[in-house]
Amino acid sequence: MPRRIREQQMLDAAVVTFARRGYRAASMDEIAELAGVSKPLVYLYLESKEALFSACIRREATALGEAVRAAVDPAAAPDRQLWCGLRAFFTHVAEHPDGWVVLHEQARAQGEPFAAEWSALRDGITEFVTAAIAAAAREAGCGPELAGDEVAGVAHALVGAAESLAGWAGSRPGQTGRETAATLMDFAWSGLDNLMRGRRWQPPPNP
Repeated sequence: MPRRIREQQMLDAAVVTFARRGYRAASMDEIAELAGVSKPLVYLYLESKEALFSACIRREATALGEAVRAAVDPAAAPDRQLWCGLRAFFTHVAEHPDGWVVLHEQARAQGEPFAAEWSALRDGITEFVTAAIAAAAREAGCGPELAGDEVAGVAHALVGAAESLAGWAGSRPGQTGRETAATLMDFAWSGLDNLMRGRRWQPPPNP
């Protein structure tokens, strides 16, 4: 069997094992058995448990990032860009639940250098969302009152909401990526539309 295919089989097995057992509890014996290979062969291809875990994070992060980017037409209206990106994100997470656990839970929990892989993916998605919101603000004719840090802050909040909603959706059998994306668009885009029209929420006066 070609090395590339065999290595992907090992990564498939490792993602399942790390997601369900956790990085610390997962063993190379379990991974090798699930992949249908010997443990020495896993070490030959991927050197160590740490290297194997890093390879899993990179593969899952790359696949998620590519799925989101491929779904978005840069020439589309900003709300459609955001809708397509969110739908692709939630659909990919729903179809690859073990990969999402490795990225969102295991990579962050183990600290460096693993957490940096997750942070890089998150930063890329946040940049995409920031650009979409900024483009929408420009199309709406917003002045400098909606720019810079405010746009970035809204983008970070939206990404955080997407991460939380992905976990919620994963606990609901039958929930589709399209349904989850629509839920977040209902919540987020309505508020963004008001913000870009100058209809801002005002805190009540102090008593």
